[in-house]
Amino acid sequence: MSAAVNLPPVNKARLRWACRRGMLELDLLFIPFVDDAYDDLTAEQQITFERLLTEQDPDLFAWFMGHNTCEDLELNAMVQFILNRVKV
Repeated sequence: MSAAVNLPPVNKARLRWACRRGMLELDLLFIPFVDDAYDDLTAEQQITFERLLTEQDPDLFAWFMGHNTCEDLELNAMVQFILNRVKV
């Protein structure tokens, strides 16, 4: 059994604000993801998602549009997780 990670509660309003990127394509991915899926992520996935939001918009756009692949394995896994979630 793995040890639980004790994290402070996330301020969802702050997180939603960080998801507003100024690029419609990214806004349409991130804001619904926070609203609908963030709470169901593991603590590690939440940390990775929050770290993803610190990346530059051109990099995020390239990763999510498939123009480039993120070299950070954890961030790339989160990108793929989000993309797979919207492919319904």
